[in-house]
Amino acid sequence: MGEIKVPELAESITEGTISEWLKKVGDKIERGEYIAELETDKVNVEITAEESGVITEFLKEPGDTVHVGEVIARLDESGEGGGESTSSAPEAKEEATQAEAPKESTTAVATKEVPKEEAKSTSRTIASPAARKLARERGIKLDDVKTTDPMGRVRKHDIESHENKPAAKQQSASQPQKQVQPQDPQKPEERIKMTRRRQTIANRLVEVQQTAAMLTTFNEIDMTAVMALRKRRKDNFFEQHDVRLGFMSFFTKAVVAALRKFPLLNAEIQGNELVLKKYYDIGVAVSTDDGLVVPVVRDADRKTFSDIEGDILDKAKKARDNKLTLKDLQGGTFTITNGGVFGSLLSTPILNGPQVGILGMHKIQLRPVAIDEERSENRPMMYIALSYDHRIVDGKEAVSFLATIKDLLEDPETLLLEG
Repeated sequence: MGEIKVPELAESITEGTISEWLKKVGDKIERGEYIAELETDKVNVEITAEESGVITEFLKEPGDTVHVGEVIARLDESGEGGGESTSSAPEAKEEATQAEAPKESTTAVATKEVPKEEAKSTSRTIASPAARKLARERGIKLDDVKTTDPMGRVRKHDIESHENKPAAKQQSASQPQKQVQPQDPQKPEERIKMTRRRQTIANRLVEVQQTAAMLTTFNEIDMTAVMALRKRRKDNFFEQHDVRLGFMSFFTKAVVAALRKFPLLNAEIQGNELVLKKYYDIGVAVSTDDGLVVPVVRDADRKTFSDIEGDILDKAKKARDNKLTLKDLQGGTFTITNGGVFGSLLSTPILNGPQVGILGMHKIQLRPVAIDEERSENRPMMYIALSYDHRIVDGKEAVSFLATIKDLLEDPETLLLEG
């Protein structure tokens, strides 16, 4: 009998959640074939079979948490596919639980003379783990649920069907009232389980605010010169490099130049030591349906504008298609996030730990700017924000870092001199 286990994922990832099974019990699979999708803290990965055979049972269901090395399915290496299985591992678990029930309950079920209603009341209803979990969450008694399963097992869809019936919403007198609160039909609610990635994002953001001495400083940039340069060069740039010239390459280049001048913003704290990083792997925040991810542009100091634009475009597409690998997300020495694409005028970005700095870009908006004592003009202005860890970065360095970004972008030709 073969086994399918959760493979080694990455040094920092020890568990995940079964997102979905790509096969079903009775299917014949070949070695290396995808069998399940696993959702981890950072990316979704597909689990492959290490041996060929026929799937005989699943030990876990979608939504279950599994750990690296844990057996999640079994297969018959000498079996033939196409047959239908009458039970899966979760149901087998329930049958084992049934066997461990008190003797009087087992006797009541096994004795033919016992009335059907009495047997039902004294035995434990057989149900899949997913059905039991859903029943607990929604305050439904398994004994009240009717099932279409010929073996009498209650499944998840039986719970959902039962809940849609008016009678199912009436709370049993024997059930504690705290489990289910009456819902006002005029104020409907929906409960949605957080994905593993969303839970991880939430935990990390809270952790950063609890462990770092985070502070934010602001400045604003006159984007006139950058926008004029883009307008003059964008067509030739696209023809030569097959990628559009955006703002992110300018900001990435400016960030690298500023980090060279203020290296503490390209560092991290490890115990009682500061780790100053001599390379520039810049994380670029990308919004997806499952939450914010931060793929990394490696060695940004060695890349051209077209290299950076192409790298960002490729990783953003992979992020939205859920194709990012762990390597795409690991590391990173500094992060850039652009809330301006959603219309944000000003914000205080949260650090992407263990990094000690993050730059926030915002919406470009025409605002009146004083040219001299007598004149003012409407200019395309952008607020920028730098959040930093005050434990190792002083205010003077943070303000000077942001001023450097401003100076470079208001005179973008200097970025070429900065390399």
